[in-house]
Amino acid sequence: MTKTIFMDKYPVYSLELNKTEVEQTNAKEIIEYFKTKIEAHPIAKFISTFDHYSHTKDIDGDINPDILDAQNIVFCFGKAIPNTKILAARPRSIGVAELADKFVIEFIEAPNEQLHTVMEDWSKALKVK
Repeated sequence: MTKTIFMDKYPVYSLELNKTEVEQTNAKEIIEYFKTKIEAHPIAKFISTFDHYSHTKDIDGDINPDILDAQNIVFCFGKAIPNTKILAARPRSIGVAELADKFVIEFIEAPNEQLHTVMEDWSKALKVK
């Protein structure tokens, strides 16, 4: 995974996987993969999915022509509320973009290092070939 700083302030982790490296054939299947990981995790809670591509298309928004689909899965790892600020960091979202020859998995750095590692591990485990 690579870490970049998006818009000079957001730490974004990205993983590009060629379609030949994964079992899934589209973005929705990758979202379903993440959903099974979330549901199997002892503290994670699945919240929803968001079809970002359809939403943007429906409002006549701009979509990079290389992007064929864009989906998000929304979930939470929260097992404590130590202060009000933690609410700004939750829930978590993993974005999946489908391009002609690859998938791009991206998420913002989690405040809990162990749970951040879980998201990285889930993402890296997609690569099976």
